[in-house]
Amino acid sequence: MSCVPMDTGSDSYPLSVTPWPLSSTMAPLGALLTAPACARAHVRTTLADWRMTAFADAAELVASELVTNAVRASTDERGNPRYHHGQMAVVHVRLLADRDRLLLEVWDMCPLPPAIVCAAADAEQGRGLQLVDALAHRWDWNTGPGWPGKCVWAELRR
Repeated sequence: MSCVPMDTGSDSYPLSVTPWPLSSTMAPLGALLTAPACARAHVRTTLADWRMTAFADAAELVASELVTNAVRASTDERGNPRYHHGQMAVVHVRLLADRDRLLLEVWDMCPLPPAIVCAAADAEQGRGLQLVDALAHRWDWNTGPGWPGKCVWAELRR
């Protein structure tokens, strides 16, 4: 599972054969309401280990929003997890960095694209991707070979 971008000078997201120097992949998270909190804790701990705490606040927020969207994409209209081939839908989180950039990837099992929505002023949800768009240098999504869903990624820069 890889959707790592190369720095091509464009906003495209081609597959890269050059690994990033720092990488951390969480164990798969069940598509449950607790997944965003687990992702936030992993981001904060990993960035502290990498001595990249300047990214922590924005990265935690971006990870939380992307994982929340992945959980919503992986549950039914009542919030119950969907099952694929008898197994609960899972969400994968990966962090990649090179000290000046941090890439957050969130994989889910739903192939539908993420969409920025115009939330009503009093709405309690619907602003996640607007926050990601405001905090990230760039973000996008793509599918990966052999993966039934999608990867939504966001790149943060110093």
